[in-house]
Amino acid sequence: MIRLFRTDESMKLFKVAQPGFFTTVQDLGRHGFLRYGVPVSGAMDDFSLQLANMLVRNELTDACLEVTMLGPELEALKNTQIAITGGDLSPHINGQDVNMWQTLNVSSGDVVSFGKVRSGCRAYLSVTGGINVPLVLGSRSTYFRGEMGGVEGRRLRAEDIIEGFDSANSIDSQLSMPKELIPSFGREAHVKVLLGPQLENFTENAVETFLSNPYIISLEADRMGYRLDGPVIEHRTKGDIVSDAILSGAVQVPSNGMPIVTMRDAQTTGGYAKIAKVITSDLNVLGQAKPKDAVFFHETTLPKACHDLLEYRKKLEIIHRELVRRSFPA
Repeated sequence: MIRLFRTDESMKLFKVAQPGFFTTVQDLGRHGFLRYGVPVSGAMDDFSLQLANMLVRNELTDACLEVTMLGPELEALKNTQIAITGGDLSPHINGQDVNMWQTLNVSSGDVVSFGKVRSGCRAYLSVTGGINVPLVLGSRSTYFRGEMGGVEGRRLRAEDIIEGFDSANSIDSQLSMPKELIPSFGREAHVKVLLGPQLENFTENAVETFLSNPYIISLEADRMGYRLDGPVIEHRTKGDIVSDAILSGAVQVPSNGMPIVTMRDAQTTGGYAKIAKVITSDLNVLGQAKPKDAVFFHETTLPKACHDLLEYRKKLEIIHRELVRRSFPA
């Protein structure tokens, strides 16, 4: 673990001057409650969230701010350290550009803000000690539609006070992510999928169409799901099925033939036939895609998907060990 010390005592970290478009508190989600109709939620790009936490020596599960497209303006109420990862939304401190993917010192009275979107869709702002909002079913994540978690189950508003935990983690040396490991976010998202589970509901031509063409993310895209525009995916009969379980990354195809990819706040059941499921390790790629970006689907196999997941977890472990080593040099 990176954390040196943290008490349960809460302290005021930031005052929200401007809330941005859609800024929420997120962690790695609430697991184990799908049977009760409660989505997992959590960071749309959990790789970036975990790296943000590593860079301020937090636990990987600590809560951060997820900043979507148009970022907030936050006034610091105490001296602390932050890190900003994920999509490049032009972060500033006191109007000056600051580097992402590294530890940043913030003094009381400083203003953290964001500008134009340079790449990606969502940035993650971590603070030493983690953000302190009530735990709901084991998670601090905001589930907006259910008004659950985060700050009263909603996005940030002007005048909100962001609280954190008292922490003694601050270290003079700053941490930074190795440049070669920083992900890049373009206007095309290439994701691997497992075909099924209702593959029999689709024609052979439908599968070829799905795998051979780009699909464009429509303006109807949020944390629940992305509606895509592109060539029609043909059903053998119709798109409706008896409702069954839905997971994040499921590619549903309603009767109009236009796919919908479910995301972190996905409902737990659905009645549209599913042609595929985006593999877990590629959900982060979709989490950084925005309206008008293109999505390309590539078929994979279950063994390869499992291998990709293990490699993803191994990458996180390697980065974590390296940052711990830099935090505590011999």
